[in-house]
Amino acid sequence: MKKLYAVIGDPIGHSMSPVMHNDLFSYYQIDGHYMPFLVKAEQLEDAVRGLKAIGIGGFNVTVPHKSGIIPFLDGVDELAADIGAVNTVVNEDGKLIGYNTDGPGFLQGLMNELPSIEGKNILVIGAGGAARAIYFTLAKERAVEIDIANRTVSKAESLIDDCPYQSSSIALSLEDAGKNMEKYDLIVQTTMIGMAPKTMECPLDLSVIKHQALVCDIIYNPLQTKFLQEAEHKGARIQNGIEMFVYQGALAFEKWTGIFPDVKRMRNMVLKQLGGSTC
Repeated sequence: MKKLYAVIGDPIGHSMSPVMHNDLFSYYQIDGHYMPFLVKAEQLEDAVRGLKAIGIGGFNVTVPHKSGIIPFLDGVDELAADIGAVNTVVNEDGKLIGYNTDGPGFLQGLMNELPSIEGKNILVIGAGGAARAIYFTLAKERAVEIDIANRTVSKAESLIDDCPYQSSSIALSLEDAGKNMEKYDLIVQTTMIGMAPKTMECPLDLSVIKHQALVCDIIYNPLQTKFLQEAEHKGARIQNGIEMFVYQGALAFEKWTGIFPDVKRMRNMVLKQLGGSTC
């Protein structure tokens, strides 16, 4: 009998995780199947109880349940607890344990372009859930100069105050950050600004960006946002959100199966679904 795996969220029809993970189960000859489940907020506790009852192998959690699911789990690992969000759940001997692979997934994808973050000046744009996961992970990895820019500065300040890991961080408005972009070696855009269908929007001004800085945008639809286009035009290196998506999925797959999968295969599968190049 196939072991069941899943992703839960609302909405869920857009998720590319089922295609990606089912391809991996087939590739590694694992008798498993991954399914999407639409779960409303008021159904979350019942859904978790049901998944546990049927002996699910593990599942992913997407918006809006990453924080709300925590009280319904048997345990949460340290990083996920600090972030206050879970995106991966593992059935460990009948207990559902929550993890967060978003931040570590971003970091692993980042290492392909920037092998070390030591001594780098970093700017994170946004103060939502993705920013929190990435900021906490970078701070835990001893990246000590990490500023946060957000439309509402008080939210950036709260994010800095919440971080349990030591770093030197300043909360900035988007306008003030745009005036000092030449300071940063790594810029990470975590908001939904520039996502389809509003693809002509850009979170801040890149006119004074440092040459050869690395600019990351966690959006992958479109594959190259206006923000990344402008950064590349100014001489920066760029990375879109596919790397984070693929690596967070790879880390989840590893937690479920003990196998760290072929990320190139995963990347090509995602690009194929998005209609982009697989070269």
